[in-house]
Amino acid sequence: MLRRVFIALLLATSLLTVVACKNKKATNPLAHINSKQPDKVLFDRAMEAMKQRKYDVARMTLQTLINTYPDSEFVARAKLTVGEAWYQEGTTAAMAQAETEFRDFITFFPNMAEAAEAQLKIADIHYRQMEKPDRDYTHARRAEDEYRQVLLQYPDSKLADTARTRLLEVQEVLAEREFRIARFYFLRQSLLAAIARSKTLTDTYPLYSKSDEALYILGQAYEQQADRVRAVNVSETLKQKLVKGYVDNAAQAYSKIVTRYPAMPRYQDARRRLAAIDRPVPAPTPEALALNKKELASRTATTRYERFLNNMGKRPDMTAAVRVGDPTLVDPKETDAPSLVKEINSAAKSEMDSKGGVGKIAVQPVNSDGKTPENQAAPRSPEAAVSPSDVPTQAPSQLNESTSNTTSDTAASSSSSTSTTKDDAKNASSSRKPKKKHRLKLPIPF
Repeated sequence: MLRRVFIALLLATSLLTVVACKNKKATNPLAHINSKQPDKVLFDRAMEAMKQRKYDVARMTLQTLINTYPDSEFVARAKLTVGEAWYQEGTTAAMAQAETEFRDFITFFPNMAEAAEAQLKIADIHYRQMEKPDRDYTHARRAEDEYRQVLLQYPDSKLADTARTRLLEVQEVLAEREFRIARFYFLRQSLLAAIARSKTLTDTYPLYSKSDEALYILGQAYEQQADRVRAVNVSETLKQKLVKGYVDNAAQAYSKIVTRYPAMPRYQDARRRLAAIDRPVPAPTPEALALNKKELASRTATTRYERFLNNMGKRPDMTAAVRVGDPTLVDPKETDAPSLVKEINSAAKSEMDSKGGVGKIAVQPVNSDGKTPENQAAPRSPEAAVSPSDVPTQAPSQLNESTSNTTSDTAASSSSSTSTTKDDAKNASSSRKPKKKHRLKLPIPF
């Protein structure tokens, strides 16, 4: 009896369950909190392929996600990951394609937090392709511009500190290039070019590891340019004006070493030069000394062997780059040599105009009586003078003439001395030399 009752209850429960299931609304099992949506499944597969370095598979999977589910919440991240796949592939063509993908992401999603990440990746693309300071600096210049965009457009991003540090490294490479060019011009006494390069370097990259050396070269170039002006035959007023300007600029360069870089090697040399040109020697402040020491401590110390390996490699050596301070985000006005020449010419012209001149310099020879001599014929050197006796009465025979004429002329000569004189005159008057006859050499078998 009990068994029958238990079976009846079980059947009733099963029937009620079936009826309840029929009346209940259908639910999507993919919408359950523990289940995965299909777009999330595709994104996870792409991430797994990225871990296995199957970048082409990852890109195809992400493109499928973007095209199939354009309204998915993973579309933005998928677009960014496509660029990351190209970036990790590492080839030159892949880097160019990665930059295109990152720029497209910034265009379509400018207000997302990942836009700063895309901009940083664009800068990293050129950062990875930088070469040494004496090579092509295109990627270094592009990396500087892109890192500046990260700091200017996304100053509150968590990636801003990374962009600042790498920008300081890039500017160290660019400053090293300018320093080498300035030193090259200075050693070859192209003083105006050295002044232009050194001044541009010190104004643009004040955190450069050799800023004191660049300022010292700038001061030396100004001093040597002043010495050149002293030796030029110009009016005394103009000479004093130019010399004073050059010496003042030299003193300004030396003073900047003393006040801004008091812990660097050229500090004592700058003080001595200021005393030599009769200029006051400023005293550095404790804050400037502490800041300069902090900058020196932030640079990475390297051994001689490490510097040797860096010189042998393709990548530039950025260990001397400073890790503290703010990099230059806007370049100041560049100083170039043509502008310096124009300043000298304008100063000379204004000086001559003030004295009633026309702004032109004319040089004319003057005799002892104060009169200008008349134009004379151009003098000739003794070797170039041609006398009538040197002109032959008969044109010399050419090389392509028959040898019979030469034989008959030689037989008609009166004596051997006369024929020798004619042959010498013929060889002297002709600029051609007779071709030598080369005998055919047959190979000798072994």
